[in-house]
Amino acid sequence: MSSTTTSGLTRRRGGGGGGSANGEGGEASRANSSSNFKDATPETSYESGDNGHKIAFDPRDISETAERNKQPKLTLMEEVLLLGLKDKQGYLSFWNDNISYALRGCIVLELAFRGRISMHKDPARRRFPLADRVIEVIDDTLTGEVLLDETLKMMKSSEKMSVSSWIDLLSGETWNLMKIGYQLKQVRERLAKGLVDKGILRTEKRNFLLFDMATHPVADSGAKEEIRRRVRNVLTQRTVVLNGTQFLPEHLEFRYVRTIALVCAAYAANVLENALSTLGHEARERAFTQTDELLAEYSQWPFGKRATGNGVGANLPQVISEEVNNAKDKELQLEVVAACLSVFTRLDSLL
Repeated sequence: MSSTTTSGLTRRRGGGGGGSANGEGGEASRANSSSNFKDATPETSYESGDNGHKIAFDPRDISETAERNKQPKLTLMEEVLLLGLKDKQGYLSFWNDNISYALRGCIVLELAFRGRISMHKDPARRRFPLADRVIEVIDDTLTGEVLLDETLKMMKSSEKMSVSSWIDLLSGETWNLMKIGYQLKQVRERLAKGLVDKGILRTEKRNFLLFDMATHPVADSGAKEEIRRRVRNVLTQRTVVLNGTQFLPEHLEFRYVRTIALVCAAYAANVLENALSTLGHEARERAFTQTDELLAEYSQWPFGKRATGNGVGANLPQVISEEVNNAKDKELQLEVVAACLSVFTRLDSLL
């Protein structure tokens, strides 16, 4: 497994994933890695009910609800998984080696977008490639998303490590037996169950010759179509305009950067083709060319070193620049985003 090759992604046009929705195997992810993680919020509080009795509640539930209300309905991981799922069959294609690794990268991306992690503030970090720079937890408030919180707890209780190291460890791509416990298991199945809880998927049992397997067909086709539409917007329109939806609220910070990260993550996960299936051959080729340019542009920091453009997304450099300028205090978080995309550019050589 080499981490030095930067030749870019090998383009695989077949959309799909690396196995069934629950094909990652293993028992539930370890929780003991978070034993040193301290949540300062009291476990139980009380308020007076109408009848004069005290009602017990967990304040963390309220804070998690507030967090969810500020964020899109779906995480980046869920959006990428949803793009890869076959709508009616409810499982991923069996011929994809990339999606598991890309989903772990999306977890790190999502934590950065939510302001939980950033690059370690050390001027000497600039001597290292983006992916080799160390990240740290800057806010340990739980998000209410199980995989995000599990990862956040591990990062909090662990020594500081680089972006590429964390993605490797979360994926189980390590020879260090002392750190094999950092691997997140059953990620695809857990994401699928989360989408069931959110009303996007439903659960069915399907027979595969010798065994039965839980599958997760699409229940809310509008959600998946909205993601496809957003991806096509970025990759085919000369002027990209992202309208506010529950999946990308108007008030959300870094709306355009997040959408570019989604496109690049879907490309790295080899599911981007599923969003472009309605386009003609030439339009699809132009969309992949635009993706290559976006990945090259936003896998470096600062953004904006080279102009994207084959007539598509002409306004992106300006709107991205505005998002960055409006959040000068969050440049270290965006540096993590760029680092994750730089890992995606060498995904094939890492696997």
